[in-house]
Parts: sequence; structure tokens; C-alpha cells
Amino acid sequence: MNHQCIIGIGSNIDADQNFASALFYLRLEQELLAVSSKVITSPIGIVNQPDFLNGAAKVSTLLDKDEFQSYLKNLEDRLKRDRTAPKFGPRTIDLDIVVWDGEIVDNDYFEREFLKTVVDEIFGDK
Repeated sequence: MNHQCIIGIGSNIDADQNFASALFYLRLEQELLAVSSKVITSPIGIVNQPDFLNGAAKVSTLLDKDEFQSYLKNLEDRLKRDRTAPKFGPRTIDLDIVVWDGEIVDNDYFEREFLKTVVDEIFGDK
């Protein structure tokens, strides 16, 4: 069964390159349906770091939600995500499932206006 999801994407280490690499792999390994515009946001929590490049991607996948979550973590690892860094610290890439089969599954959607904006941009696209 195909599942549709929207992934929040963020980076503040070589952000343009890592954002493009994440989209490259999603296009190659899943079915990339749509990509939002990108927005620059100030860091949350740890403020003494570069701004973030954020956006969203709509994907169709044959994986179930848990498998797809594992796939995203593996993709973050391939893009050199440092899991020992502080939670709100700099990162090469951050990939989070925000919408799964039409249902919002990440509360950050409601708490972070920039995330809501980029997700809503592609939420209704087929």
C-alpha cells in the first residue's frame, strides 16, 4: 500500500548542499511528489549558531510509518547527522514526518509557524 507523507526538512550546516542531497535521495529512493519553498529561520533554543534553511517535501512510499521513520534516520546518518550534538544544536539535516496519510502527526506543526507555512504549501497537492 502506498502512503503519502510530508516531511519537514531543516539544516544549518552546509544547508543548501544538505537540503539538495536529502531531496536527491528522496527522489531516487522514494516517490517525491512535491517540494515546498524554502524559508530561513532563526535557531530555537541554542541561539548562537547559524540560521536554519527549512522546507517540506511530499513523498509517496511503500514503507509503513515505522519503517519510513527508520529510513529517514538512516538518510540523516548518510548525510552525516551528528546524534551526539545538543537537541537544538547545529545539524547537517533534520528530517521529520509531519503529516502521514493526511493526518498531522507532529505537534511542531501547530507550534512553529514556519513549519505550518511550508507544509500547508504542499499539503493539498496530489
